[in-house]
Amino acid sequence: MAATYDFPSDLLAGQEELHQVRAELSALLKRLPWSVEPLDGFSDEGGWRKVERPASPGWSADEQAEVEKLRRREHELAVFVTCHRFWAEVAASDRVDARTQLKHARETQRETQAEEKEED
Repeated sequence: MAATYDFPSDLLAGQEELHQVRAELSALLKRLPWSVEPLDGFSDEGGWRKVERPASPGWSADEQAEVEKLRRREHELAVFVTCHRFWAEVAASDRVDARTQLKHARETQRETQAEEKEED
């Protein structure tokens, strides 16, 4: 059985916010036009697969600023999580496992809470 880790609360909070920021950025990028700059649509049927894009009106200045803000925050959080002092306490051979557990800590916590409710 894999070891369990007692992650500091600030590391757990940083990882949770990183999940949230990435989800928000992903949803925003799916809503935005395919091109940042206004471009004509195109169709390429001569390649190994057909590629089509409609004309893109581009992104507004506000949309560009929002994407930049989320990307900047994502970077800050990724650096915070990966460079946290906690990792120095974990043996090098265990860091991949510990990092994986941190990434899934939210799901693990939900599962534990659901099991506890079932026992009540």
